[in-house]
Amino acid sequence: MSPALHRSCRAPLARVGLVLAVLATGCGEEPVDSIYDSVEQLGEALFSDANLSADRTQSCSTCHDPERAFTDGRPDPDGMIAAVSLGDDGVSWGDRNAPTVAYASFAPEFHFGRRPRPIRHNNHRLYEGALGGQFWDGRETDLEGQAGGPPLNALEMGMPDEAAVVERLREDIEYERGFIEFFGADVFATDEEAYAAMTESLAAFERTEVFAPFDSRYDRSLRGEIALTFKELTGESVFFSQFANCSVCHALHRDGDPINRTAETFTGYEFHNIGVPVNEQVRERNGVAGPDLGLVNNPAATDAERGKFKVPTLRNVAVTGPYMHNGVFRDLVTVVEFYDRFNNADERLVNPETGEPWREPEVPDTVTDLLEVGDPLTDLEVESLVCFLRALTDARYEHLIEPKGIDCSL
Repeated sequence: MSPALHRSCRAPLARVGLVLAVLATGCGEEPVDSIYDSVEQLGEALFSDANLSADRTQSCSTCHDPERAFTDGRPDPDGMIAAVSLGDDGVSWGDRNAPTVAYASFAPEFHFGRRPRPIRHNNHRLYEGALGGQFWDGRETDLEGQAGGPPLNALEMGMPDEAAVVERLREDIEYERGFIEFFGADVFATDEEAYAAMTESLAAFERTEVFAPFDSRYDRSLRGEIALTFKELTGESVFFSQFANCSVCHALHRDGDPINRTAETFTGYEFHNIGVPVNEQVRERNGVAGPDLGLVNNPAATDAERGKFKVPTLRNVAVTGPYMHNGVFRDLVTVVEFYDRFNNADERLVNPETGEPWREPEVPDTVTDLLEVGDPLTDLEVESLVCFLRALTDARYEHLIEPKGIDCSL
C-alpha cells in the first residue's frame, strides 16, 4: 500500500502533491487510507465526474448514462433523443451516435484477421478483415484507449491536453490518495503516467458486471428461469435461422454451444458498410461536409475500408436508439425493414419513419453483399424479430422499452 496521509494534514494538502506535502509537513498522526476500496470503485467515481471536462459540465456518464444502458438520452432542440451528442461547450454537435459502452469489454483488441462465422451462409462462411477495437471505427485498440479519447476531444469534453486533465484530478485529494494507493507513489511523476492511470481506472470499472450483467429475458430463458413468449421465440428462430442474415454478423458463438451462448454479445466485431444514408438533420446542425468514411479513420485501415463501421452489440438495442453510426433511424421496426428491403424490395418501398423512399447509401461503392443473404420477411416476422431484440434488454432497463404498437406478450 502507498504512503498514507494523516488526518491532521488533510486541509493543507487539498491542492498540492500528496507525497511531497506529507514529507514537507512531517505529520505523523493516524493514517487515512483512500476512500476507494478498489481501482474499479475509483473508476466509477471518475466516470461520473464532470470536473474532468473544460467547462465542468460533462462526464463520461453524460454521453453514456448508466440509467439509459450507457447511451446518451439527452434531447436535441426538437425534443427528441439526440442522434449525436452535444459537447461540453454547449454548442458543438458530434457526427456519430454515442454507442453504448455496455458489454464493450468483450470486444477483442483491434486487429486484421479471420473469423469463422457461427451461422454459415453459402459463400459467407469466413470473414476476413478488421475486427474488434473501440469506437465505431475501431481506432482505439482497447478500453483504456477508448477512455482516454473523450476528455481530449474538442467536440466532447474539450480539455486541451493530458496535463490539464491531471491538474483537475489533483484538485481532488481523494483522487490523489486513490491513484497513489492503486498505482504507486510515483504515479504523478509525469502527466502521461497519471493520465494512463485514469484510463486504466475507467477501463477497470467498465469491465465490471455493472456493464455486463447478462440478465435479459433471453439469458434467463437459457438458464431455465423463464419461458420466452411465442413472438419472442419466433423472433429468435428467425434471427438464428438460415433464412435471415441477422446472425451472420450478430452472433459470436455457435448454436450448439450452450455454455458460451449464455455469454453471447450479439456481435462478431466485424466491420461492414450496410448502406446507411447520411443523417441530413445532424449535418445541418453540425455543419460537417462530405461522407463519413468510417473505418478509414483508423490509422491501420486502407481506402478499401471506406464506409465500413463496426458491427455493434444488440444487447439493450431496444432502449439505445437512435440507431446506426449516425443515429439516422429511430425505431427498431425501421432498422429491420431497412435490412429486409435488400431481399424484399417489392414490399419495403419506403422508410416507415418518413413515408418516403429509402435514401441512397452515404458511401455506395463498398456496400456489402451480405445484405442480400436471406429470404423476405413477413410483417409478423418483422414484429417477432423486434420482440426478440427487446428480449435482449438487461433487467434494469426493461422499464424503458416502449411498446410502439407491438405486443410481445403473445
